[in-house]
Amino acid sequence: MNAVDSARMLSLMSSADYLAAATLEEADLVLLNTCSIREKADQKIYSDLGTLRRWKQRRPGRLVGVGGCLAQQDGEALRKRAPYVDIVFGTHNIANLPEMVRRAERRLPTLALGMEEEMTHWDVVPYLPAGAVSAMVAIMQGCDNFCAYCVVPLVRGREVSRPAEGILSEVRALTDRGVMEVVLLGQNVNSYGKKEGEIPFPELLRRISAIEGITRIRFITSHPRDLDDRTIRLFEEMETLCPHVHLPLQSGADRVLEAMGRGYTRGEYLARIDALRKVRPGMAFSSDFIVGFPGETEDDFRETLAVMGEIRFDSSFSFRFSSRPGTRAAEMKEKVDPQEAASRLRRLQELQAAHTRERLTAQIGRQVTVLAEGASARDPGTLCGRTACNKTVNFTPGGGEGALRSVLVTGAGTHSLVGEERSSDV
Repeated sequence: MNAVDSARMLSLMSSADYLAAATLEEADLVLLNTCSIREKADQKIYSDLGTLRRWKQRRPGRLVGVGGCLAQQDGEALRKRAPYVDIVFGTHNIANLPEMVRRAERRLPTLALGMEEEMTHWDVVPYLPAGAVSAMVAIMQGCDNFCAYCVVPLVRGREVSRPAEGILSEVRALTDRGVMEVVLLGQNVNSYGKKEGEIPFPELLRRISAIEGITRIRFITSHPRDLDDRTIRLFEEMETLCPHVHLPLQSGADRVLEAMGRGYTRGEYLARIDALRKVRPGMAFSSDFIVGFPGETEDDFRETLAVMGEIRFDSSFSFRFSSRPGTRAAEMKEKVDPQEAASRLRRLQELQAAHTRERLTAQIGRQVTVLAEGASARDPGTLCGRTACNKTVNFTPGGGEGALRSVLVTGAGTHSLVGEERSSDV
């Protein structure tokens, strides 16, 4: 979501006579689009602001703006802590960025934190690099779930779905520019349109799939409670729907899931996984985990490891519990010792690393279709792209044309595959 918002900011500033600077020293304006999902992100942002204070001092007239979730969360407190920041704007105020910059140019500091539901920036077309074949498309913003640990509803507001026709229009415009894959974004895509009476999420997927030029569709993030049978069946019916689902589990212990307010049990989560595997054999799964949630015991944590062993996720994102202001979990008394939480996180990540190696190694010798996104970062002579199962492949080109390439997987690294392009009908 922040990546799309940043692309919108770049698009807006390009239309306001600002050009992207190649280096920090060349820049007249720096915008930090921030996250506040964990305390570590907050700390990094304030550290970066210290660097930007010195950057401003080196040349008069330079401007600093801070947007996104930390700006929404800290607001005036951010200005007090870093008074040299010229613009502080929240998650619903991106569309007004050019006006805020013009005010800052006249030495008029701006604090914009309004979160009214009608304040959206759907009409701001995100910047898209030339030659891009994959693009992210936001279909909703905010969240109504209020999980005990999560600050998102507080900083991004209540759930609001984007009108379907606007989404379809954006996807059509993207295909006109050569985009073949779209990644639909929302805090809980499965509840798309329910409040507004829009078409259901499965129907939105069908309509996007019918747009000429679309060969792949992905979506993030799904909430296990709201992933319904109708959406699951689409993985059997629609070839364009990529066989990869990111389904955050957070914990394998029912007691912890209840305390988190997740709204499902371990058994219900496993039933969703089983249903997806039945309709689309070979489905890849990724997930999110929080360790050290208040009150989590060693037995609770072992239940998480047990679920991981049963599902064997292709990848996951895992973190120690981070107390966020304003959330229910911040008031919970049964804190887990930080060293114990760190130990549990290490154990979880070691297990995930083993499962990831297992999944990647199983691909060696297979011929896979890769959507080539450009030159590999580690070797400009090779190309990099993703399989439909969302595995990164760095491969030696073999003279193929177009973005879809047939690649023989010859090796596996820690997080990605290597291969050689082979002739195919792709």
